[in-house]
Amino acid sequence: MLSQFLVKNKMLVHIAIKNLAIVKKVDLALEKGLTAITGETGAGKSIALDALGLCLGHRAESNMVREGSDKAEVVAHFDIANVPKAKSILIAHELLQDDNPDECFIRRVVSPEGRSKAFINGIPVNLTQLKELGASLALIHSQHAHYQFLKSDYQRDLLDEYAQHNSLLANTYTSFKEYKSALHQLNELKEQQQYRLERSQLLAYQVQELDEFSIGEHEFSELEASFKKLNNTQALVSQSQSALFSLKDNDDTSALDLLNKTIKQVEEIASIDDNVQDILEALQGAQVQAEEAANDLAKYLDNIESDPETLAEIESRYSKCMDLARKHQVEPELLFQTHMQLSEEYQSLIGKENNLASLEHNLAEYLTEYKSAAKALNKSRVASAKQLSNEIELSVREMNLPHAQVNVNVVSNTDAEPTKLGDDQVQILLSVNPGQKQDLMEKVVSGGELSRIGLALQVISSKEGKIPTMVFDEVDTGISGPTAALVGKLLRKLGTNIQVVCVTHLPQVAASAHNQLFVSKVTDGITTETQLLKLTKQERVNEIARLLAGDELTKTAIANAKDLLKS
Repeated sequence: MLSQFLVKNKMLVHIAIKNLAIVKKVDLALEKGLTAITGETGAGKSIALDALGLCLGHRAESNMVREGSDKAEVVAHFDIANVPKAKSILIAHELLQDDNPDECFIRRVVSPEGRSKAFINGIPVNLTQLKELGASLALIHSQHAHYQFLKSDYQRDLLDEYAQHNSLLANTYTSFKEYKSALHQLNELKEQQQYRLERSQLLAYQVQELDEFSIGEHEFSELEASFKKLNNTQALVSQSQSALFSLKDNDDTSALDLLNKTIKQVEEIASIDDNVQDILEALQGAQVQAEEAANDLAKYLDNIESDPETLAEIESRYSKCMDLARKHQVEPELLFQTHMQLSEEYQSLIGKENNLASLEHNLAEYLTEYKSAAKALNKSRVASAKQLSNEIELSVREMNLPHAQVNVNVVSNTDAEPTKLGDDQVQILLSVNPGQKQDLMEKVVSGGELSRIGLALQVISSKEGKIPTMVFDEVDTGISGPTAALVGKLLRKLGTNIQVVCVTHLPQVAASAHNQLFVSKVTDGITTETQLLKLTKQERVNEIARLLAGDELTKTAIANAKDLLKS
């Protein structure tokens, strides 16, 4: 039953490493359950982890490229049949393989200058996309990862993950955003309030003045034409009379008389010679047009009136228009548009002032909604904290700290400024010795104790986080003896749920693994190369004996190694 379960949860299938650091070429098939990586100090046990890190989106460095190589390359093959989050990410970015949707290949290439390229299923991707996918596939815990659990923010995240607060956190974040947006708008309006007051006072006077004048859109052009006409009435009369006299009323030399005489002369010529007939017709047409023009001019002259009152009114409005245009520093033709623009600005300022009261009301409502969401989150955190306290306490006690007492303490500060994660501060308080007062972890535990507690927390967080592959880089540092056996047991138990890879120097942890890899460093005196090999059953006995007794393999060490493996 366990074997079937482990096969189902084999996530990282294979990793190929080429020219990475002191690795020339390694092809490594990963197995189900817990895999231990051991080897001599300095052999490069963490290189496989660094290679995996590159495929998860970790930063590339120029010193990662093997000396003399033009690039380093890592390819990781993942089975994502049971990782729906990874599939959804691939689908969202159009990276899922249509012909093989349960497989995912990540390739990372690093140049000697430290530049890198990333590919998912053969398609180039950016680092953000790679990190997003990598976070759903595997998580690497470094040697000092347990120190992160000392931070209150991380402890709060652990609690939220444990309690599956996704919806409560989303509600709190949404109400927080609405509150902050309204607060930002309100603060902006308040900051500009004095300017709006001064500007609106000026605009109120200007708009009132323009409202009272109330110029039409095309009125200035009409005013200008009327003013010009009325202001030159006498000249128009005089010039019209003179023109009419020249055209018609001068009995001796009027244009019409001269034209009539000319027509008679041409008529006589036409009676003799038909070739001037066109000339005659042209003159006769001119005569008709001249008579019409004379009649129209006479009518125009009759209609010219001298109206001093109208002239005064037009002159006054024209003058006022020019004055207002100068005041607003615009052309008089644009005074109507200026009036409209100032009116619009004035109304906008009045509207913003009205919005101020509305925003203050809305802000209070948004704050109430936020407080309600934060309160619901706090209530669930408090309830879940009791369960998490018990689970952590049980796990820590299994790590050879039998007297440990744990309290996941949730303190809410409702008077604090709202945050996207609510009003709570979460702190894990504990004591590890009888009679010891509970306090913050960094105040009551030693380095070795912190390693054990940190590992317990990592196991709990990993279980709730549903990450299919967990990698631990010597998290057992500072642990030995019976505690090491407990750590191995805990990691093996974790390996029944997910795929676990652990770099270790402890024989008890290595013996607890379902599989074991050995890292060695070989050199020909010129170059150095790291090799990574899967150990057979007998090779595992010898390696664990080496971890127990050092380089010299004694019968006692081999016997102890066999006992560890059996247990």
